[in-house]
Parts: sequence; C-alpha cells; structure tokens
Amino acid sequence: MSRTVGGEMLFGVAEKEAFCRILRRLERFAGVEVLTHAVMGNHFHLLVRVPEREKFLRRFDGEAGGKRLLEHLKLLYSKGYLSALRAELADLREKKMTAAVEELLDRYRKRLCNLEVFVKELKERFSRWFNKHHGRRGTLWMERYKCVLVENGEALRTMAAYIDLNPVRAGLCEDPKDYRWCGYAEAVAGSKRARRGLCRVLDRPLDSWSERPAKASLTAAEWYRCWLFEDGMEVPEAAGQKTGLKGRKGRKGIRADTVRKVREGGGKLSRAELLRCRVRYFSDGVAIGSRSFIEGVFRERRDCFGEKRKDGARRIREAEASLFSLRELRVQAVE
Repeated sequence: MSRTVGGEMLFGVAEKEAFCRILRRLERFAGVEVLTHAVMGNHFHLLVRVPEREKFLRRFDGEAGGKRLLEHLKLLYSKGYLSALRAELADLREKKMTAAVEELLDRYRKRLCNLEVFVKELKERFSRWFNKHHGRRGTLWMERYKCVLVENGEALRTMAAYIDLNPVRAGLCEDPKDYRWCGYAEAVAGSKRARRGLCRVLDRPLDSWSERPAKASLTAAEWYRCWLFEDGMEVPEAAGQKTGLKGRKGRKGIRADTVRKVREGGGKLSRAELLRCRVRYFSDGVAIGSRSFIEGVFRERRDCFGEKRKDGARRIREAEASLFSLRELRVQAVE
C-alpha cells in the first residue's frame, strides 16, 4: 500500500486507468502475480504473489537463457531500446568480454521476482507519467510503500476482500463490481489475469472462474462474491431485482431488524462489516496468518525484536476465526 504526498486526492479516471495499465505491463515483466488490487483517489493497494526467484530465473541461464531474456524484455522496452542493447551485447562479445556481458544481463535479471524493485519501478514509472501529464515536478508519493506478509488460506482471502471492498468503504460504489479499478471488477469484466489471481486466492484451478468443480455448489466467481457480501451485506430482492448494497450505506437511521440482529449477536462485528472499516493490521501488521505461520516468521526474524519478546503471534481480536499478526495494534485498530 502506498499513499500520495500529503494524502492529496490526485487520481481521477485518467490517472487510475494509466496506473492499472502500467501495473499490468510491469507485472508481466517482473514475473510477479497481482492477485487483486484497488486504485483509489490518493492511494493504492496490491495483493502480490512473488514466485520462487531461483526457479523463475533458471529459464534465463546460459546462452539460450540470455536470448530468452532479451525476448522477455519486449514486455517492457521499445524496439529501439532493445536494438541498442543487442548492439552493445554484440560489441562486448566481439571483444570477448564475457564477464561484462553477464554483468549487463544481470542488471535485468535482478529486477525479476523482486517485490521491492517491482513496487519501486511501478511508483517511479507512474510518477513520470503523472508529472508529464500534469506538467508538474517533484515527488508524488508520501513515503516508501507499506508491506504485510500474508499466509495462504483464511488470511489471504480476508486480505483480498479487504482490498476489493475499499471503494465500497469509501462510498464510491455500492457494489465492488462497479468500481473498475479493483481486481474483482476487472475479473467480472472478463480479465483473465484478474480471474486467475482471485482463483489463486480461493485455491481454485487458475482457469476455473466460471466453472463449478465436482462436489462444489458454487463457482469461484459465485463463491468470492458471497465472501464479499456475506453476513447481511446483500439486501432482499425488490421488484425481482437485487440491488446489491443499496440502503446499507449512507441510509438515515437504523432499521429495527438491524438493531435486533446486533443485539442477538452481542454487538459482534461480522467479517464483512469489519472489512468495511479501515483495519490497520492490513497495512501495519507486518505479517498476517495462523499462529504457526506468524511464529515461523518471528523465528526467521528473531534479531529484529528485543530480548524480552518471547513469541511472535498476536491475535487480531477484531477478526473472526484464528488470525494473528506479528504486531499488536490495540489502539485504534479499526479507524
């Protein structure tokens, strides 16, 4: 997650479209997978899977790998740039400067499957586009991006829903499918990349968005939508048509049946209601997942914590199920 300098609302339709275009182009080049995303007026959220780097880079080893790397660079660079690069490599090879050839190619290999480099380049490329488009100078972003490590399963699905519900929480739409700069809306609109990302979130086959697997009652598309709208996020049908979240956000007063349900539930927030808030754990929690997952992260980074710290897992009290964080954020956990 990263926010604009001063939190200014700088991104309109054109800016959001440009950001998403740069995002998808750089995603293919960097070798990472954007599972879902949300581009808002002054910040963005990305849920990114980074493949095993050594395994990914094997395809670019050796002489044949060098040729494949140059083909891979077509995803990001112009014909003129690649022509100049090939000429430089040919000159180095003619001079039998093998080490210099490898050093030059390594500059590009080091940028692959690297989250830090991916986000840095995304922000830089968009900043250049934005400044040129608006005739401005200077920094566009408030600070370095915030990053949280997320475990597969419950934590991953929760994070994906949190991101896709951002425009709903901000009052920009009543149904996340209507906000085309988020992963869910992109998937509904037919994007294969967006659908594969959410299928991975749901641990479904990557091309099974609209397919109902054996012994399953819902497709991935149906399941994820239910996940977004669960616990009363939908409203009853009216005149034979569903109206999504209409009446839930911005309505005046609280209906009697809603009050009754809150009483019966002891005032406990449902997951969907929780995710409509701004949850600090999703940007400041460092890592989110099961107790064993967090303890594993803690052991790997033991030297980052003081001697008095005996364990890593801190339960997220506001969340349902057994979700833990590496940081305890009791003060204003829900803003």
